[in-house]
Amino acid sequence: MAKNQKLVLIDGHSILHRAFYGVQDLTNAQGLHTNAIYGFLNIMFRFLEEEKPDYLAVAFDVHAPTFRHQMYEPYKGTRKPMPEELREQVPVMKDVLRAMRVVIVEQEGLEADDILGTLAKKAQAEGMEVTLISGDRDLLQVADEHIKIRIPKTKMGKTEVEDYYPEDVQAAYQVTPIQFIDLKALMGDTADNIPGVPKVGQKTATELMVQYGSLENIYAHVEEITKKSIRESLIQNRELADLSKVLATIRVDSDVELDYDAAKAEGFYTQEAYDLFKQLEFKQMLSRFEKENVSRGGDIAKTFRKLEEQKEFLGWLKKRKAGSDLGLFLALEDGKLLGAAASSREETVVYILPVQENVQLSLFEEIPGEGTGNTDAADADMRQLSDGLLALSERVKLSVFDIKRYYRYIAQESTDKYFDILIAAYLLNPLKSDYDLEAIAAEHLGLTIPGRGEIFGKKKLHEAAALMPEQFAEYCCYGAYVSAAVAEVLEKKLEKAGMDKLMRDMEMPLSLVLYDMEREGVEVRREELKAYGDALVERIEELEQSIHAQAGVKFNINSPKQLGEVLFDTMKLPGGKKTKTGYSTAADVL
Repeated sequence: MAKNQKLVLIDGHSILHRAFYGVQDLTNAQGLHTNAIYGFLNIMFRFLEEEKPDYLAVAFDVHAPTFRHQMYEPYKGTRKPMPEELREQVPVMKDVLRAMRVVIVEQEGLEADDILGTLAKKAQAEGMEVTLISGDRDLLQVADEHIKIRIPKTKMGKTEVEDYYPEDVQAAYQVTPIQFIDLKALMGDTADNIPGVPKVGQKTATELMVQYGSLENIYAHVEEITKKSIRESLIQNRELADLSKVLATIRVDSDVELDYDAAKAEGFYTQEAYDLFKQLEFKQMLSRFEKENVSRGGDIAKTFRKLEEQKEFLGWLKKRKAGSDLGLFLALEDGKLLGAAASSREETVVYILPVQENVQLSLFEEIPGEGTGNTDAADADMRQLSDGLLALSERVKLSVFDIKRYYRYIAQESTDKYFDILIAAYLLNPLKSDYDLEAIAAEHLGLTIPGRGEIFGKKKLHEAAALMPEQFAEYCCYGAYVSAAVAEVLEKKLEKAGMDKLMRDMEMPLSLVLYDMEREGVEVRREELKAYGDALVERIEELEQSIHAQAGVKFNINSPKQLGEVLFDTMKLPGGKKTKTGYSTAADVL
């Protein structure tokens, strides 16, 4: 183990739980539920690709009391039992990880948070960079200069990730990671059944922490607190506050150790893992095991050729035989064409437009030279290139990445000869959040290619084209090569999944419709929209009157507090659950 290496730690139960509720129900032929396992693996693969760690480990809770339960018996006592559909996936998830040679760390008496906190702090002390993956914000207290907390969140089917270093915790919660413990001690935590101080919610707790800095300092100045109810609650519940702080504190000094030799982030795709993936019917993931496809992008780059003259590039395009397959990549930024690359797989060529000839095209502009009457040399060259691309699209089968951006340069009569690798990758795995070229190459070709950031950093495309033409040319070539190489693989996978007709007859034609809609706009009939809005308002009023009639009293239906009082006090309905602010009106209660 050396300094400057990276360790990724995953909160097993937390991510599995998040995946279970974020992925639609899946079962294999034996009736085993697999959605949580599938979602977990997708999340793990994503972070492996993003973080590129040297070491990897997953921590799980052990089904046994911890030191916190011994201190406070009701700890986590309000949690609902794990759904059976999720429970049955836990041992299988562990089997999958073991088959992939991923180290699992668990220890009786400790929660996964304690294991993660301890391993993270020890690794940082030894000079390593650490990334913690969890859905649990309790771990924010562990964030440090070399410890990053990453919290994946799923919204509308898309996974977004919140990253926290100490400064991010401060920005989000107005406290440091260490102070986050005291914040939780004051406000409590209903999820873990940590009591906190009665009458002190997140807002009050934050104000107190900002003013006094720690739980101990708050009590040292408790008589200065002006709000009587808060002051008295703090005084009366000092023992509860101290207990809550102990319960909320993640142990970072436990005796748990990590075997770094076993935890090396390599050799995941074993035969045993392959057999398990097949048994679980994770067909889209099996390509990761196709070792004959695994190669480095650097070897492919040797086949790239930069053409200095537009005439030479157009000549290469003209030599392509009718009906042949070709990958095309256009470097576009703000409607401006900066470069074009084409690949037959055996050979990939690229032409970068001279900076002064980069002609601006907005979504609503025609290609220069088409009806503009402009005879400027740059426009003439641009028209020649556009004509060459149009002629190519009428003659060969084109594979591209994000075809909507290409339609202004290619024939639009039919999509029969076009294949969009971005759409295909999404259809095969709609649960991912990233579908860039690097991700598609890695998942479907087993190919590692450098990302845009690796090639030319944070520069915009036009800056890279002007300042780093060789690197920019390489970027374009990778786009064309991957588009050409992955098309056949994706087509076969779509056919196996029974989605080839969906791709050909629905998705590809729809892309052209969407392009036209974006270019032409959509007509809005204001009168009809207003009439529909008025009808909705009328229906809402009818429903409100009906609700008030059934309740026997008028109240604000949009107020959870008033709704709870009407349901459980006025109407005496069973099942009411009181919280600090009144009756709960959560979906499961209703």
